[in-house]
Amino acid sequence: MQQSNAYIIAFATGLTIVLGGLLSITAVSLKDRQQREVKLETRKQILSAVMNVEGKSKQELSEIYDKRIASITVNYDGEIIEDVVAEEVKVDKQYKLKPEDRNYPVFKFMSEADPNKLEAVIVPVYGFGLWDYIWGYVALEENLSTVKGVSFDHKAETPGLGARITDSEIQQRYQGKNIYDQSGELVAVKMLKGESNSEDKKDMNHIDGMSGATITGNGVNDMLKNYLTYYESYFKSLKGTSSMSSL
Repeated sequence: MQQSNAYIIAFATGLTIVLGGLLSITAVSLKDRQQREVKLETRKQILSAVMNVEGKSKQELSEIYDKRIASITVNYDGEIIEDVVAEEVKVDKQYKLKPEDRNYPVFKFMSEADPNKLEAVIVPVYGFGLWDYIWGYVALEENLSTVKGVSFDHKAETPGLGARITDSEIQQRYQGKNIYDQSGELVAVKMLKGESNSEDKKDMNHIDGMSGATITGNGVNDMLKNYLTYYESYFKSLKGTSSMSSL
């Protein structure tokens, strides 16, 4: 039987409303799940700068983070901002602001045996590689000079070349290096051009680069130098405290 135009319009409208509602409910449900996954991935990247997280379950990562990470947010002058939660600071959004207008998260990695003993200070870094944004975390030993570890990631660097910044072999090169030179100036740790550089070039402030990925390497160098400089006021204030485990 042929239906009237009014029936067809009403049916289509009703179907649209029902489907729209279902899609809306699904979107909200997925958004919550996506946010949880993003939160977990961020925690994983933070912990990756100070420990091996391979093979650990989501629950294990969350438990380690909750037990061993204490966080604060500071401003460009190294002053603690009481009302800003470090985990809620969007470093990629802050990157668009002038350095002096940004909020800077700090993650304190505490000893498993003694929750009052500071083992490392972890800070985020953000920059631009060859094709798009790159980012990561740098962990410094309690002396705030020696690199304990790094964790890098990227959006669109070239596979097998610039994308190697995510390889553990590349990241391990930073361990034990120093972000200050012999005169006490903050110079960060720089990738050299190419690989297989002579040992005399790979001093406390330099590591081998990545063959065929000079621009990405330069981006990493700039990222580290810039962000460690932004945090320098906080590092100096922390070094001046009577207890290095106090943030």
